Amino acid sequence: MEKDYSRELGKTVIAKRGFFDSLRAIGKAFVGKFLTRLDRYLIVKFIGTYVFSILLIISVAVVFDVNENLSKFTEYNAPLRAIVLDYYLNFVPYYANLFSALFVFIAVIFFTSNLAGNSEIIAMLAAGVSFNRLMRPYMISATLITILSFFLGCYIIPRGTVVRHNFERMYKNSKEILSSSQNVQIQVEPGVIAYMQHYDRKYKKAYGFCLDNFDGKKLVNHLTATEAQYDTISETAFKWHLYNWRNREMKGLREVITSGGLKDTIIQIEPSDLVYSNGQQETYTNPELKEYIRRQEARGSGSVAQYEVEYHRRIASSFAAFILTIIGASLSAKKRKGGMGMYLGIGLALSCIYIMLQTVSSTLAVNSNWNPILAAWMPNILFSFVAYYCYRHAPR
Repeated sequence: MEKDYSRELGKTVIAKRGFFDSLRAIGKAFVGKFLTRLDRYLIVKFIGTYVFSILLIISVAVVFDVNENLSKFTEYNAPLRAIVLDYYLNFVPYYANLFSALFVFIAVIFFTSNLAGNSEIIAMLAAGVSFNRLMRPYMISATLITILSFFLGCYIIPRGTVVRHNFERMYKNSKEILSSSQNVQIQVEPGVIAYMQHYDRKYKKAYGFCLDNFDGKKLVNHLTATEAQYDTISETAFKWHLYNWRNREMKGLREVITSGGLKDTIIQIEPSDLVYSNGQQETYTNPELKEYIRRQEARGSGSVAQYEVEYHRRIASSFAAFILTIIGASLSAKKRKGGMGMYLGIGLALSCIYIMLQTVSSTLAVNSNWNPILAAWMPNILFSFVAYYCYRHAPR
């Protein structure tokens, strides 16, 4: 007997539809249990205003950027696909996340002032809703923004930044790239120092290579090579080919000298450790940043401050949404005759101060040996006191 496939297909569709209806019902029950209509109303207002402000301001920024760089794109014959997908598709999330704190402040001030102007805040408070309870949907929205900002800033945007930087080097900044470095000295591991007279980034080749091994202050091994080539296709990491090498091994009063034309060896150095480019820390994800910092500290490198600041700044700036949400809601929750103009100005001023503090503290950490953790969290610490003051003086 032949099967009625149309009937079986209909049963499958009905079963799937019933399954998704069940999931939808469970989701509604879950949301309804923990989120009241008031919560959903304020969350939609918050998130909607936040997204709208981002789209509005970033759209203006894109228009200005196109106007500024159109001549360069034309000069270097940048293809339209690369401009849209490689540059602007990564330009938008980078700057949206960079100024996320500003957008949060604007969104909270704007929609909360509208609620207060329409006497909705007064009605909520008069109905017995305390200001503490009123802040719950604000904090839920801030949590969603914090999670999104952290995930984007730590894992997604660094990958896009690599693509954007490559595009800028090819079609925007005259193809300038730091391609070599001179007199590189790096600690491979405790007691092992490598020196390169010249390193070529393009070919991943070092000239005038020297590797010294110390036991305390005593030199026990001295390896030199006219050229050292990093093996990019080897399955083994940190593999180098040494050409015209010569090794001196000190054994008490005796010295053993060996030499050869080619020597394959493992040296705990990668090309990324030898040439530093401006903004390189922005191209690493958080796990990569953490591993890079650990490796550089083990080598005694003194140029890891900017990487440590970047690592902690990403975390600190994500949590800024909570602080700025409290300040914005506390400032704009009271109905005033003058409207929201003055408090929107105060909000913008505080946001600009916050961003300025981030920049100043990061610069001081890199150039003045400040603690990177303190430098990254200082704006949040200072603005926490501002948030507490505003919260204590909010309408009850």
